[in-house]
Amino acid sequence: MPFTPGLVSISFRQLDPAGIADLANRAGLKAIEWGADVHVPSGDLARAREVAAITADAGLRTACYGSYYRLSVSEQNGMPFSQVLETAAALEAPSIRVWAGNTPSATITEEARQAVVEDALRCADLAASAGIKLTVEYHGGTLTDCDASAVRFLNEAPHPNLFTLWQPINGETRANNLTALEHVLPRLLNLHVFHWSKPADPIIRHPLAEGRENWSAYLELANTPDVERFCLMEFVLGDDPEQLLTDAATLREWLKGY
Repeated sequence: MPFTPGLVSISFRQLDPAGIADLANRAGLKAIEWGADVHVPSGDLARAREVAAITADAGLRTACYGSYYRLSVSEQNGMPFSQVLETAAALEAPSIRVWAGNTPSATITEEARQAVVEDALRCADLAASAGIKLTVEYHGGTLTDCDASAVRFLNEAPHPNLFTLWQPINGETRANNLTALEHVLPRLLNLHVFHWSKPADPIIRHPLAEGRENWSAYLELANTPDVERFCLMEFVLGDDPEQLLTDAATLREWLKGY
């Protein structure tokens, strides 16, 4: 199966790791991306091993470690990547999610941009030595906040162990999001799955079923024979566990076609 359904743990920060694992099982999901801000703090190796055991005992897989490490920033702010990597290894995570700096692509200086690229290459090397993939996230306020900058960043950092996650950019048309996804397919690792809209601030969340036309197109494009990608559900309507059960059933139905 090219797509494996899962959950991003920070969607339910109010639940402990055992509660997250139980919810994922109730929803028929198969994997969890564990976040560092609440569930698996960077440097807490005992907690990482505990969560790895909780995940395995629940019959689930760890899809990724959402580290909140910011390239070229976190190392100077007291979060060394070596600590992040050690935590990911204790969690038995196959990949580490990082952010491409902390400055929007439209305003970053060339010097600061190069620093992000250099740290990406350094961290990708370190992660490769541990057998763990490094992946950036499409995220506002970073070098992956738009299609053009994300493509440029990946071209500037052509490391074989540097990948990207992908998610629809809020406010963009389906056609533009498909173009963005196509551009990063050679480096695509996993997908973050949700259906939001942004006619104005704040972002409005919707039941996933309302995004069927968009996600049918995205999944069709991302479907690569013999390549497994996690489809990780994130931030459902109302932060409601019951809504997750409904949305997960929708996602699982979509994935039956692959």
